Amino acid sequence: MNASDSQWMAQALRLAERGLNTTSPNPRVGCVLVKEGKVVGEGWHERAGEPHAEVHAMRAAGKLTKGATAYVTLEPCSHYGRTPPCADALIAAGVSRVVVAMQDPNPLVAGQGIAKLLAAGIEVECGLMEAAARELNIGFISRMTQGTPWVRSKIAASLDGRTALANGTSKWITGEAARRDVQNWRARSCAVLTGIGTVLADDPQLNVRELSAKRQPLRVVLDSGLRISPTSRILQNGKTLIYTACGDAEKLQAIKLCGAEVVTLAGADGKVDLSGVLRDLGQRGINEVLVEAGRTLNGALLKVGLVDELVLYLAPRLLGDAARGLAELGELTQLQQGVALQWTDVRQVGSDLRIVVKISKEK
Repeated sequence: MNASDSQWMAQALRLAERGLNTTSPNPRVGCVLVKEGKVVGEGWHERAGEPHAEVHAMRAAGKLTKGATAYVTLEPCSHYGRTPPCADALIAAGVSRVVVAMQDPNPLVAGQGIAKLLAAGIEVECGLMEAAARELNIGFISRMTQGTPWVRSKIAASLDGRTALANGTSKWITGEAARRDVQNWRARSCAVLTGIGTVLADDPQLNVRELSAKRQPLRVVLDSGLRISPTSRILQNGKTLIYTACGDAEKLQAIKLCGAEVVTLAGADGKVDLSGVLRDLGQRGINEVLVEAGRTLNGALLKVGLVDELVLYLAPRLLGDAARGLAELGELTQLQQGVALQWTDVRQVGSDLRIVVKISKEK
């Protein structure tokens, strides 16, 4: 592989990003067809059930596909799903070479697409710009390999890590630019998850606003005692899924009449089974979950290792030690008991600082 290969793969990755908010539950994929140093076709997967990136690119290239090199951000599929196998389509169109960023983690593919291409005599190279390709589909990879979505928790706080005053006041700690930026995280997420404490305190909608959203995320509420009011805004204008540990038939019926789906999923402690929630969401095809909750739920998720990434918006103000913290983690007696983080991105958004960190899984 050479510098030109990197150039075309970078273009394919940019194309894949265009499907950031629309492809769920499918992965985001881009494809560029190059012949004699020129792009003859390109495309990206736009939404589930519609043609894949390779098909769009081949349609654009027409007869020029024959003898071209295909740059694809994810291994071409080898199975019949909602659409026919892209590996077969590339073979039939006569491409001479395929450069793949990463192997498909889907067990239905997992190397079989590459094997088909090789068996047809097509040159295949895999691994170019793989890190970028993996990051683009981090939730899809998590669901395919772990059975659970990628969990990203968004928290707005003061510079000293306080999310609300002692009396509960928290609106607004961060500025307008940061709040607009959150809409982008919601838009790319398959689901937005919160706890009943946040619903009762703030009555949020947790939908995508201020953006031209072609798809709204599923809104998920963890409500062990089913305390949610039928008039809550989160139950209006969109799909809402509630997980509870409550078996009260009257309460269940009242919420179901509001149009929400209610799933009873109790853990050993009598509260909602957090791990069970993520497994269920994975089975529903949820790739990325954005948690927008308070310190109680954030702490509960962190303590059992169910958060993969934090998006922290830090405002340039101090709220003092009496204010509420980021997450209830209990008293730690050793530094090693803390949650270890890995820096991913730090930038200023308006007047605030946005820090993205991944949770270190190494012990």
